[in-house]
Amino acid sequence: MTFLLMLLLGVVSVALLAVLAACLAFLPLWIQAKASGVPVSMPDMLMMRLRRVSPGSLVGAMVPLWKAGITVDRRDLETHVLAGGDLLAVAEALISADKADLGVDFRQLAAIDLAGRDVVDAVTARVKPRVLLCPPAAAGGAGVISGVARDGVRLGARARITVRTRLDRLVGGAGAETVIARVGEGIVTTIGSADSHRNVLEKPEIISERLLAKGLDSGTCFEILSVDIADVDVLDNVGARLKSEQADADKRVAQAQAEMRRAAAVAARQEMKARTTEMEGRVVAAKADVPLALATALAEANFGPGRAMTKTLNPRLRWKRVRA
Repeated sequence: MTFLLMLLLGVVSVALLAVLAACLAFLPLWIQAKASGVPVSMPDMLMMRLRRVSPGSLVGAMVPLWKAGITVDRRDLETHVLAGGDLLAVAEALISADKADLGVDFRQLAAIDLAGRDVVDAVTARVKPRVLLCPPAAAGGAGVISGVARDGVRLGARARITVRTRLDRLVGGAGAETVIARVGEGIVTTIGSADSHRNVLEKPEIISERLLAKGLDSGTCFEILSVDIADVDVLDNVGARLKSEQADADKRVAQAQAEMRRAAAVAARQEMKARTTEMEGRVVAAKADVPLALATALAEANFGPGRAMTKTLNPRLRWKRVRA
């Protein structure tokens, strides 16, 4: 019995020492919380440690909230920490939103933080509008969004988009890349629908007016305040270049057809030469038969039809013919 009592006293002593050590560890933090008016006790800090919540980060977030006059349930803070959120960033964003009177609470900002958004940047962009470049500035220099007007002239334009964040659309809303892509598409469409490139050069604001009328910020986490055309440049005359290339292609086709006709004419000429040579050969062959015919006629003494010819010949020739 005495042994059991001593064992029990030993366990109690160890537990008291552990509690005392924890209290001593939390003492500076508890003093800071009490000095700031944060309602956190020693047992609360001990329970936080048991739930694997850092009391230092929790108290560090609660102190500025309480000093700013914002009351947040401690259980919501612990839940956000356990969910893997950035409690200090949410607290900073909540203070900024409260001072700017944006009408958001801790749970909304916590949801934005857990969705993977930069909650501090979102609140800052709501208070201070952000300027997006279309197209984004490249490493090698500023690019342009190009479009071809109906007269065939290609124009390049750069735009500045002034946007501010819509906190109610940050969860599930599209980002800045979508806004820039839509504005770029609108610039190409507006330039392509212009009858002449001079119309766009004279009034660049027609691009801004059409872009704002399309409602390009629908489904995004931004609200477009203005679209300003920073620059419009003439790049090249696509229509003239295409016509020149078409003319070159037509020229090559005509040259090919002319070459085919020339080759056919040359072939026909050579064929006629061959026929002429053939006919000349036949004439020469016919001329060669005349001496042979004359020789045969002399040999046979046959220079005319019938016997009338033979009567006029020399009797000696007639005698030869008779003997033959």
